[in-house]
Amino acid sequence: MTDLMQVDTDTDVVDTPVLTVTPAAVEKIRELLVQRNIPNHALRVFVSGGGCSGLQYGMAFEGNPSEYDQIVETDGVRMVVDPTSIMYLGGATIDYMDSLMGGGFRIDNPNAVSSCGCGHSFRTKDQSSAADDGEAGCSHCGH
Repeated sequence: MTDLMQVDTDTDVVDTPVLTVTPAAVEKIRELLVQRNIPNHALRVFVSGGGCSGLQYGMAFEGNPSEYDQIVETDGVRMVVDPTSIMYLGGATIDYMDSLMGGGFRIDNPNAVSSCGCGHSFRTKDQSSAADDGEAGCSHCGH
């Protein structure tokens, strides 16, 4: 696995990894960049409101990251994370699984206290459950 670290340049102390990306995920990202003919893009990983657990993960290819984004390159693949999403994703691991039942990117997030069955939405300890709020179920798995 490859760790993407935040480094405090004033003291050269390494903090918690922002993201850890497995070799399988790096290879899949590289493959998608080639397939879409966008070799200079980065993969944006973000968190937004929604899903059955209150927050959901998202990924999209980004051609022009913002000046406030954290950009980290791993084995020739760039990842982009906005400052708000870093608060929810710090220490998370991104993996890619390919199986007969359906594959895809998976995020193992130590900040999540509960996750939807499909792993696309989550809740942190500071949030109330979306189910408690009477919100609709997950659009990915129906939970």
